[in-house]
Amino acid sequence: MIYFDFAATTPLDSEAAEVYVKVATDYFGNTQSLHDQGGQAQAILENCREELAHLLGIDQRGLYFTSGGSEGNFLAIEALLSSPLKTGKHIIAGMAEHSSIHGVLNRLKKDGYKITLLPFDSNGLIDIELLKKSIRPETVLISLQHVNSEIGTIQPIEEIAAIAKQNSIHFHSDFVQSFGKINVKTVAPLVSSFSFSGHKIYGPKGIGAVYLNPTIAWRAFFPGGSHENGLRPGTLNVPAIAAMTAAAQKIAGRLDEDHVKFSKLRQTFIETLEPIKESVKIYQAVEGRQLYNIIGMRITGIEGQWMMLECNRQGFAISTGSACQIGMQTPAKVTEALALAKDEAKEFIRISFGQSSSLEEVRSLGETVVNIVNSFKTAAITRKK
Repeated sequence: MIYFDFAATTPLDSEAAEVYVKVATDYFGNTQSLHDQGGQAQAILENCREELAHLLGIDQRGLYFTSGGSEGNFLAIEALLSSPLKTGKHIIAGMAEHSSIHGVLNRLKKDGYKITLLPFDSNGLIDIELLKKSIRPETVLISLQHVNSEIGTIQPIEEIAAIAKQNSIHFHSDFVQSFGKINVKTVAPLVSSFSFSGHKIYGPKGIGAVYLNPTIAWRAFFPGGSHENGLRPGTLNVPAIAAMTAAAQKIAGRLDEDHVKFSKLRQTFIETLEPIKESVKIYQAVEGRQLYNIIGMRITGIEGQWMMLECNRQGFAISTGSACQIGMQTPAKVTEALALAKDEAKEFIRISFGQSSSLEEVRSLGETVVNIVNSFKTAAITRKK
């Protein structure tokens, strides 16, 4: 099986795995314990916090470890709403946000919050003018992801952060698809909070982090917790934190190299689809606003799930959108944000490249997609006869 679903998850880096085993076996103490074993684990924890904060360009006092991006999104929103910059119960978010964001927003509606969801323009970006028009006197939070997980478009965080600041609004951004893929050091300090996840950057699953600007006097959602300054309960997974940090250091060192590689892979895949280009629609933004390793697309007349299963049958793993959305049996959130018709939304598929992806594999996938489409059309003509 050739894997092309790296936006869903990545394999654990071998060096990160070695770090995990080393820490889990030799430095297994509880960070809250006062003996030497606990002190050693605590030292590793704080060293990881410092290193990740350096990679992100943020104050390490605002970095808290979580179980992943979904928990980070939840904790960030709850923390920001516990300490708003002004009175109000209005939130602006994107239609294409991760399901963990929508889950929190749906619960907040029951608590009296009003939610405005912003669509994408034809390039898969938030319309800045529409964002400005959506702001009300009672708007207390904006939540917009940095990079969309299904089509890879990169939102203008700098502009959005400036608008939020001018209007005394907290700004949360989901960095799960951007950290480790593009340099976030310039934008990370601009937001009130952001989340990221280890398993998207070749680290372990079940670990991530959330940043909350240290100037925000948030209140914990879960009372009585002693870990991570009370933000969340539970003994910290120091081995996973150490492994995630090792993976982050490694991927941060090859950002430029990856940019060149994924640009070439993307171009090659699109060129391979030339024989069926009339049937292919790729959703992407302009240069500088597009993550190259994610291709969100549809093929006219062919359901995405069927295409995914056919590719799987022929040895290629692709997806029909965010893995956290699949179990709900509903179209990818991005299709709603792009205002696709119901039949068009069902045609959506996602292909995402990773470190192990090669030009030969990408060409082979493209040729396979072309053959599947041609076979489908031939069969359709035969049925009509």
